Amino acid sequence: MKALLVLEDGFTLEGKSFTGEFETGGEVIFTTGMTGYQEVLTDPSYYGQMVCMTYPLIGNYGTSREDMESAGVHCAALLVKECCKKPSNWRSTMSLPTFLQRYEKPGMEGIDTRSLTLHLRINGAMRGIISTKEMDLRVLQERAKALPTMKGRNLVPFVAAKAPYTWYDNAVQEAPMAEDGSYAWRNAGLPLLVYDYGIKWNILRRLCEAGFEPLVVPPNFSAVQAKASGAKGVFLSNGPGDPATLTNEIALVRELIQAFPVTGICLGHQLIGHALGGTTDKLKFGHHGCNHPVKDLTTGRIEISSQNHGFHVVLDGLEDVEATHINLNDNTLEGLRHKTLPVMSLQYHPEAAAGPHDGEYLFASFRKLIGEATGS
Repeated sequence: MKALLVLEDGFTLEGKSFTGEFETGGEVIFTTGMTGYQEVLTDPSYYGQMVCMTYPLIGNYGTSREDMESAGVHCAALLVKECCKKPSNWRSTMSLPTFLQRYEKPGMEGIDTRSLTLHLRINGAMRGIISTKEMDLRVLQERAKALPTMKGRNLVPFVAAKAPYTWYDNAVQEAPMAEDGSYAWRNAGLPLLVYDYGIKWNILRRLCEAGFEPLVVPPNFSAVQAKASGAKGVFLSNGPGDPATLTNEIALVRELIQAFPVTGICLGHQLIGHALGGTTDKLKFGHHGCNHPVKDLTTGRIEISSQNHGFHVVLDGLEDVEATHINLNDNTLEGLRHKTLPVMSLQYHPEAAAGPHDGEYLFASFRKLIGEATGS
């Protein structure tokens, strides 16, 4: 079935659908990972984005329950050169086309993904429409231009937790809590409050492996409730959209860092940056993939990292905050810490299920930071 991709600047590619009829839009970005397409599809941080995979053959190992990063698919669409309809993998329980159809998300193949990636690198990520229904290019371009831009969008309410829960036995479990925030911990690890702005499940797995007992709460879980919970530290998760729009969340983080050791990943890192007096800017085409070089400024060590973000933190003029990691491709900030408060964070994803795993030490480092701050 013929399908068209039209960007807001008129750039057009023709391909075909592998999931049936559709028309949808969103910010068009590319990711350089050779594997991990199911993790990309189910990562809430991709909400509202149409993702182009730069590796040419996608779907060859199918999909499986164990590779889910959330309960559903959050990408607006998947764009590939070629989709494998008959996977070969003992772990696979469903093909990629069937998986996308199950979650009613469109997939488009047969497009020149190299041409699209080069266009986005040169001109920046932009809004686009894909359609099997409308073939008038001018109409589709106008629809793309009418879509909201990612800058200025608060997308956290679409993916964040609505009620507290725990991660136990590799699954989400209900968490009975009192209204004041008090909670009966299971003594399964160091009590940790996790703010869910669109968290990836592998973060919770890694926290458990690092000796934490995570209690996951919604973004509006107050500082008063947090103090009543009995947690020893606070973790801020990843999530989608423009961090500068989260004014209530930033104000809350500002309270939390005065009461707890705090760390965050991705959006959580950006909220910490804002709460400490920094700002965020939108990247030209974002960092998406599994091969981004990062330098740890505290050790001089070079790490290969997994990344998925369209904004970055700017710390200009902050005397009490120092950079700990930088991106070697464009020198943007990848990590920070406060000089006197027990606060640290990373922009990239040390928990990436498909790897690389160079940054996994974050979880042990944060546990050590809590221990030094609280004696726990």
